[in-house]
Amino acid sequence: MAKITNPSNPDESGIKKESASQMPLMWTNFILMAIAAAMIIIGFILTSGGASADPEQFNPEVFSTRRIIIGPNLAFLGFIFMGVAIMWPGKKKTAAGN
Repeated sequence: MAKITNPSNPDESGIKKESASQMPLMWTNFILMAIAAAMIIIGFILTSGGASADPEQFNPEVFSTRRIIIGPNLAFLGFIFMGVAIMWPGKKKTAAGN
């Protein structure tokens, strides 16, 4: 027969289990952090560029708007959004379990 334990009390191994209301990060935080990570990766991809065929020849794509404005700004906003995602408040559960 399975033993039912109370999560607020340590079990026989001495490890106290956390309930969902005590977890520092909720499922929403992880989703927002994944979106922020995608923004950062897309920003770095937009900043990078293809290699030129001849390294001695000047490539004007170095100064494109995508590489010097859009990509870095998207990556920067992704880093800011990552901080917001970590500190995003989760929904507090009441004592009645709602």
